[in-house]
Amino acid sequence: MSKPSLPKKHRGLQIATSRSMLCLAFGMFALVQGARSQDAATIAKGEYLARAGDCIACHSDPGNKPFAGGRAMATPFGTLYSPNISPDSTTGLGAWTADEFYTMMHSGRTRSGALLYPAMPFASYTKVTRADADAIFAYLKNVPPVHQQNREQDLKFPYNNRNLLLGWRTLYFKEGEYKPDPSKSTEWNRGAYLVEGLGHCSMCHTAINALGGSSKSEAFQGGLIPMQEWYAPSLTSNREAGLGDWSIKDISDLLQAGVSARGAVYGPMAEVVYNSLQYLSDSDIRAMAVYLKALPSTGDTTAPNEVQTQDRLRLAPLGKKIYVAQCAMCHGVNGEGKGWDFPPLAANQSIQMSSSVNPIRMVLNGGYPPGTIRNPRPYGMPPFAQQLSDEEVAAVVTYIRTAWNNHGTAITAQDVNALRSAPLN
Repeated sequence: MSKPSLPKKHRGLQIATSRSMLCLAFGMFALVQGARSQDAATIAKGEYLARAGDCIACHSDPGNKPFAGGRAMATPFGTLYSPNISPDSTTGLGAWTADEFYTMMHSGRTRSGALLYPAMPFASYTKVTRADADAIFAYLKNVPPVHQQNREQDLKFPYNNRNLLLGWRTLYFKEGEYKPDPSKSTEWNRGAYLVEGLGHCSMCHTAINALGGSSKSEAFQGGLIPMQEWYAPSLTSNREAGLGDWSIKDISDLLQAGVSARGAVYGPMAEVVYNSLQYLSDSDIRAMAVYLKALPSTGDTTAPNEVQTQDRLRLAPLGKKIYVAQCAMCHGVNGEGKGWDFPPLAANQSIQMSSSVNPIRMVLNGGYPPGTIRNPRPYGMPPFAQQLSDEEVAAVVTYIRTAWNNHGTAITAQDVNALRSAPLN
């Protein structure tokens, strides 16, 4: 039995309705796809910004799962443990909102209102815009969740009293997003935003005082990194790592590849390049280089004293003998180096700094620049701690700090001995 057919006018209505439903379905599909594309773009942006902030370095314990926290950070006040920032619903950020995450980044307070210890660089992260904070949060909410309880902080009395942080914040914390300087270029402002904000470069390159704070007037003037026994050089003094006479290319190479025609990075800075800077875009790296190069010079009038001059004269023959036998093959008879693989020692500011910590540690412990996208197979420096005595290390370090018109000062066997037991990380 055949189905009764609709009148023509009704058949036309049915076709029109079907077309409308089809268009509506396609429209809904397009909206969903557009929303998914937008979400994916936000998450990708957040991943990039999380790398710029080097979040993984502190919030991942080496050998364990990313962002699960638990990394021990020794400080002069005790040991701090980084929290779990994976999206686990009970031990991580799973129950957090974007508002709570932004408040934490911006004000240095947890979702419960507790004050954060300044090992979390909220004094820099407060400069991060709301849009960028939201993107980072979106990314962290989409990494694999890890159920791992957070460890209690192990600080000495009275530093375990968080209320004391109110005084610290009064002295050293100014809340507020980065405000572009209209007198500077867009590129300079982008570099300032990255260096002062997510990059939190001043945390290492500014001296830390007895209260665990940094003076704004001494920003980027260098200092010893507490408990790690590495010296973060001044970025304003041309006697140290001041970048005023560096080319933008050399600065960019050092930040992104870990090596350049002017030297290489080791120690904590190698970790920063490995985890963070190598992944930044060429334009962002260049912007950072432009900003760093423009930092005002602080100058340096330090001159060797009579004792240091006598030490240099006494150690020079032994230092030169060791250098020729152990170092010249790679670094050149006159300290000229061999491209990126073996950085120059002549006119190398990192060799001549007021602090001799880094060259002593390199001779004792050796090391590698980071393996990066642009320099995947770095050449390393062998350790000489077992081969050379304190006096011999002092002699060769003094030699490279003072030969070839280098303007460093002499060091002593006592300086070397003090660093033999320094942590290797």
